Amino acid sequence: MGVPLRQQVRVGAYILKQRIKRNERYPLVLMLEPLFRCNLACPGCGKIDYPNHILNQRLSVEDAVGAAEECGAPMVSIAGGEPLIHKEMGEIVAELVKRKKFVYLCTNALLLEKKIDDYTPSPYLTFSIHLDGLGEHHDRAVDQEGVFEKTVAAIKLVKAKGFRVNINSTLFDNASSDDAIALFDFATELGVEGITVSPGYAYERAPDQTHFFTRQKTKQFFRDIFAKQKAKGAKYAFSQSPLFLDFLAGNQEYRCTPWGNPTRNVFGWQRPCYLLNEGYVSTFKELMEETEWDQYGTGNYEKCADCMVHCGYEATAVQDMVKHPLKGLMVALKGVRTDGPMADEIDLSNQRPAEYVFDKLVAEAPTEPKAASRRSEGSASDAA
Repeated sequence: MGVPLRQQVRVGAYILKQRIKRNERYPLVLMLEPLFRCNLACPGCGKIDYPNHILNQRLSVEDAVGAAEECGAPMVSIAGGEPLIHKEMGEIVAELVKRKKFVYLCTNALLLEKKIDDYTPSPYLTFSIHLDGLGEHHDRAVDQEGVFEKTVAAIKLVKAKGFRVNINSTLFDNASSDDAIALFDFATELGVEGITVSPGYAYERAPDQTHFFTRQKTKQFFRDIFAKQKAKGAKYAFSQSPLFLDFLAGNQEYRCTPWGNPTRNVFGWQRPCYLLNEGYVSTFKELMEETEWDQYGTGNYEKCADCMVHCGYEATAVQDMVKHPLKGLMVALKGVRTDGPMADEIDLSNQRPAEYVFDKLVAEAPTEPKAASRRSEGSASDAA
């Protein structure tokens, strides 16, 4: 099972509570970026293109935990950069686990052997290990030889020590559906508890701009993957909702839910989402209440045109699962449909043109991380 039953129940109860309270916008996953510094320079990544004075900044334990309490989401995905570079990461994770947050610690695994004793196995902690392909394919994706072998060794190590392990795979159009199936087979043989898969987002600052999927190519690519999975009778423990996978294959017409995965990093609360940096505010309340959400998303903004990434659309799919459980159950039982007409595509004719604000944001960035404000009373996210 890609998502533990305990987590499914907690998240389902949390969503029902928001619906009862008639909260239209609430977070499901806090995207916590305690630093941007990384020990790799992946060509498809747009997260590390900052000057040293920003790369050297870190969120403190107090700031990181304060952000989780402020937004109230039941899950926390700790990303970066490379989180294991942070000297206090073990303490951050321990404090979040103590608060019964479901923590997904995203890592390229290069420092795992050295840092593993900083962590204790828990049903609330999952190591989400970056793995984009087998052998040389993964090494090309991270632009460094030998990383695949180190990653596999790290997966075996943390599993032997009793930790939950999830692989996090970002796929680009230089991979084939056969490559993806081979990766999922390999991960299943390793015994990982979950597989998170997503098409790459077209970061404007990524060094490689040639291998991002369009939405149409994404849908056909995932139809091919799921068709081959069915043909061989394989079962993969995807750590995503059946309806999100159905969406990737072009069978659901969803709109992005950017507030479902709010981002807190050294600049503050990032507007509007984890993937798109268009400015910052000091509090979660400001993010939720003052962001012009209708200005973003596919069909609204040029930068969002091809996005089908889980951190934007998983929240939409999960909410749909709660509203229409029978629909989600049918997809879970029958599998993703891989033929027939696709759902209508979103019209892009009225989207506003992209604004390029990165240099301005860097120039205005504080020299020290912004402290996490206390959770606002009566915020839209009241935790279950």
